[in-house]
Amino acid sequence: YGARTSLLISVSAVLIAFVLGGILGLIAGYARGKIDTVLSTAFNVILSIPSLVLVLSFVAVFASSDQETSNAKLMTVLILAIALVSVPLIARITRASTMAWSEREFVRAAEVLGGRHSRIVFREVLPNVLPAMASIALLGIGLAVVAEGGLALLGASVVEVPSWGNMIALGRPDLARAPRIVAIPSVAIFFTILSLNVLGDVVRARFDARESVL
Repeated sequence: YGARTSLLISVSAVLIAFVLGGILGLIAGYARGKIDTVLSTAFNVILSIPSLVLVLSFVAVFASSDQETSNAKLMTVLILAIALVSVPLIARITRASTMAWSEREFVRAAEVLGGRHSRIVFREVLPNVLPAMASIALLGIGLAVVAEGGLALLGASVVEVPSWGNMIALGRPDLARAPRIVAIPSVAIFFTILSLNVLGDVVRARFDARESVL
């Protein structure tokens, strides 16, 4: 039951960041020039703000404890807040990969043949950028799980449904008497993040090997 809530928040947030960050990273990496400068500056500004502070501020503004906030609304706010801090990370990886692939011969050939920029980006560049995006997205899901747990410890996560984070938070008073209450969700978080990191490494290694053959 705790996994369903924690993974729903984490996967939903990273999916939103995957789409938005991917689009912005593709635009910045392919267009370059002033567009790249503006978008890169925005990414750096968001990354310069501590993620936990930014998420807590977002939750405090849109789901203040002084108001009667439904659990569904709080979960939506958490998803959007975690997505907000995840967008620059995915966007920067996508931008760097896009800049590298946009210099390849087949992309240059498509430009010389008069292909539209939108078609080149989505037909030629995006399929080659996706593995790097997928690898960092898997890592992002693990980070989002940890973020939800940290927010729960600070009383800023969902409370009416179980999640790994609020299981740990609610079990703290009984830590000395019944450490399993905290240990079980902590171990679940550990193995989930480990699995996601290993899967991300496998994805990256597989596509790096395919690229080396090319």
